[in-house]
Parts: sequence; C-alpha cells; structure tokens
Amino acid sequence: MKYCLFFSLLFLLCGPAAASDGSDSSDASDLSNSSDPLRVVQLVEGEPVRRLRPDALPSLLEEASQRTRFRFSPDPVFIRDFADPALRSSPFCYVNFADRNNWELSPEEVEALRSYLENGGFLFIDAGINAEFLQADAALGQRHSFAAWEVTPVIAEQFRRVFPDRAFKPLPRDHPFFQGFYRGLPDPEPLPEAIRDYVVEEKWPEGSYSTMGLHTESGRLAVMAMPILSMGWGRDQFGRWTTRISFRVREDAEGLDERLASARYTGERFEVTREDGRTDVIYCQPPTMPAWVREPDGTYRVFRYYHGEAINEYAHLFYTRLGINLLTYVLVEG
Repeated sequence: MKYCLFFSLLFLLCGPAAASDGSDSSDASDLSNSSDPLRVVQLVEGEPVRRLRPDALPSLLEEASQRTRFRFSPDPVFIRDFADPALRSSPFCYVNFADRNNWELSPEEVEALRSYLENGGFLFIDAGINAEFLQADAALGQRHSFAAWEVTPVIAEQFRRVFPDRAFKPLPRDHPFFQGFYRGLPDPEPLPEAIRDYVVEEKWPEGSYSTMGLHTESGRLAVMAMPILSMGWGRDQFGRWTTRISFRVREDAEGLDERLASARYTGERFEVTREDGRTDVIYCQPPTMPAWVREPDGTYRVFRYYHGEAINEYAHLFYTRLGINLLTYVLVEG
C-alpha cells in the first residue's frame, strides 16, 4: 500500500485541523482512544541516546498532539541508515544532519530512499542548509540558523543519485507549507521595537523560512531541508525551553559603506545565496561570528545580536509553529 493512500485514510480518520490565525490558540480535538498514535522514524547513525537535541523531536510531537487533531507518539522509531526496512513503517522520516557522520549513501540506501519517496514517504533534513562558514563543523550548524538558500553540498550531491533528474529548489513564500496549520508570524508586539520591523519584513517575511525542497517526478514535495529548526522545539521535564535563542539583525548607519569597504576582518569571508538568487558577501570575526555583509546592491550592513526573554520566547514559538506545519503538511498534503 502506498503511503499516499495511508495519508488519505489517516486524514479521513482524523479530520482536518482548522488553520490558526496566528494567535496560537488552536482547538485540537482528541482522536478516539482506539486510534493508535503515529510514530515517526528518526535516523541516528550512532546510539540514539547520543543523538543531538534528544528532547527536540519528542517535544514537538507532544505539542502537535495537543494542538492538532493528529495523535503522535513522542517515541520515534530509530534507524541507523535509510536501507533499514523500518523506514517504511512511517510516512515521515526525520534526520538531524549532524546525527550522521558519513552522508555518502550506500547503493542499498539509494534504492530504498527512492522507493520510499516515490511511494509517498517524506524526509525532513534538519540543519540540511548550512552556510559555508558552518560546514567545517556540523556542531556549528546546531547553534546558528543562517538563512542560506542552498542545501549543504553533500546533500545535493547524494540526492542527485536518488533522483538524477531532480534538484533542490527554494520553497516560495506562498507554498502550502507556510500556509498550513499556522499562517504568518506570531504576533510581533512582544518583540523589542528596535527589531520588530526587521523580523516581520526581512528576517521571516510572511512567516517564511529558508527552505529547500526536492520533488519527485510526479511533482510531489518529498524532501525538505532547512537551517537548524529543532533548536526551537525542546522542553525539559518541567516544560522549560532547553535552549536560549538570540536574533541576528542587519543594521545600517550613516557612513557604513565607506568604513566597511576598507575594514579589516580576522575571520572568514564567504558568499551566501539569497532567496532571490543573488549573493551576499559575509565577513566573519572569530569564532564563526558574522560581523557585516555586503549586499548585492553594494550596501553594507553590520550584524547586531539581540538577546532577551521576549526574543527567546518568540523564536521558540515560531520554530514550534513551523514544526507543527511540517507534520500536518506531510499528513494532509502528502
């Protein structure tokens, strides 16, 4: 039985959840007690107890069970590679890029993934988008969420073996994924006034996020990759967030173009593809801290980092909403 048929049956059983207007107050109906909760598959190359962000995915699954009409088990089915037959036990497979050291797929994995994806399976690669300055150490991609619009080169290379005629492409802002259970951004009013407009208009416009997708030959979205998203999901046993998130904001000032055009920097210089396909040139200071940027029109802006409880809470709320959109998109649109 193909997974798309599984989706249809599950959707009929659960019923569609009403999309939120962004107020984070969704009526989620419980499924009947006779319905078994859905388990997702998670790939971890080593021992599952040593996986990165162990609280993240279970926390998201519990949150989705509370806020939507779908019921998820917080305990994933773990596999060590894509050739594991257990991959086919769920329509959704999650992998954190850093939980696999060697991304060269075996011939068996290539065949298994192609079959899984062609038959309705869905793969989400967390931290599958890493800007160049983060690629030297996979752990860096667990702490930085940099909005590059290219998948990590090894991901692009290996998935050309799975679908030789297909390539990862950016998801547009009006894609159903961004317009699903939650639409747009949470209410930005709690954010500091100094960064509110930037967050709404530039950082996450219309509630979008740098996302690359791979479609099968039938046109179905089957693989998604993002910068690290799970850093915004995890809660501890007391319900507290397990990470602290800050905002990186671009700011300009009078005379910046003249000063930064000749400024010295002690870190790396790298290029990042923007959503529109143009290129930003980023200048870093150690350790791997973007300091300023030359934008495609020649304008320079500096990066400033904002911290605080309101920012931390807002980021966690937005990342969790994106995660719930992901799960419901797979089950409803898949």
